Amino acid sequence: MLTSTNFSGLLNERFFQNLLPIPAEDALILGKMTPSFALPDITNGRLVKLSDYQGKQPVLLAFTRIFTENQYCPFCYPHIIDLNEKYELFTSRGIEVLMISSTDERQSQIVVKELGIKLPLLSDPSCQIFRNYKVGQALGAPLPAQFVLDKQGKLQYRHLFSFFSHNASIETLLAQFE
Repeated sequence: MLTSTNFSGLLNERFFQNLLPIPAEDALILGKMTPSFALPDITNGRLVKLSDYQGKQPVLLAFTRIFTENQYCPFCYPHIIDLNEKYELFTSRGIEVLMISSTDERQSQIVVKELGIKLPLLSDPSCQIFRNYKVGQALGAPLPAQFVLDKQGKLQYRHLFSFFSHNASIETLLAQFE
């Protein structure tokens, strides 16, 4: 696991906007469309619109918790690494994985380089998409969550953070697409 004691950049506007705990809400309805968005893909240098996938392929939305380019959530860091290492398991089945972080573009570029991220890392520093998906927040950053969308863009599965179950396993996520 990456260990760093560099806290520079941690106390920023995003940190204070997400400081107070707000629990995740089980608000999105299975079988229904989820909120659309357009975010910059830092890995590939393009704009990603969720609507671009509708009618074409299923998508895994993996909301992750990165505090800064130097500070990772201890629950999310292993999940980020695992998703990145297993990215081809998803793409070989025609599934796109979109990882969404609240780090800004500069921080996200460093994360992509430092961790060798292959999958699309989307930057949402305003945390608006995190809020639209009702993932909750605590201690300076939105909480992690995973959403499985079918080929039509309808929600088939969701996993919201809890201290008992931080992130859905790769096996659990892949099983949702079968």
